[in-house]
Amino acid sequence: MTTELQASDYAALVALEAQAQSGVSDALLKEALAGAETGSHSCVLGRFQEEVLIGYAVLVRLPFDAELQAIGVLPACRHQGVGRELIHSVLAKASEWQSERVLLEVRASNGAAIGLYQRLGFSQDGQRKNYYPAVQGATGREDALLMSRALS
Repeated sequence: MTTELQASDYAALVALEAQAQSGVSDALLKEALAGAETGSHSCVLGRFQEEVLIGYAVLVRLPFDAELQAIGVLPACRHQGVGRELIHSVLAKASEWQSERVLLEVRASNGAAIGLYQRLGFSQDGQRKNYYPAVQGATGREDALLMSRALS
């Protein structure tokens, strides 16, 4: 079951991101947690297994939409439904906010994530050329796919 993370979860969140390597900065995580604490326009959802944080999602409220800014799952817990559970929680939170759509971007090479998003009703809206820096060991830059899902 997912829960909304608090400032007290910051150390666990940073430790998880270090292993998940989603490319999210500590500053973004801290800002999102601070926004969640004040009830403003962000929410950080987390999935714990026993007392270990194994997954997180950062959702930001926009004027009409919500944007999934980051998602990460502990490598040892991937392919176990954690990402799916987090996305379902993201969709529920965005619906609670009365958002019209959920937006996201994903590396063009991340076939597992793209497949998950498509199975959950997201479709590709566009592409940003050379958006992401190369992953470790690769050269050049990588495209980002822009995806969205309407909420009803």
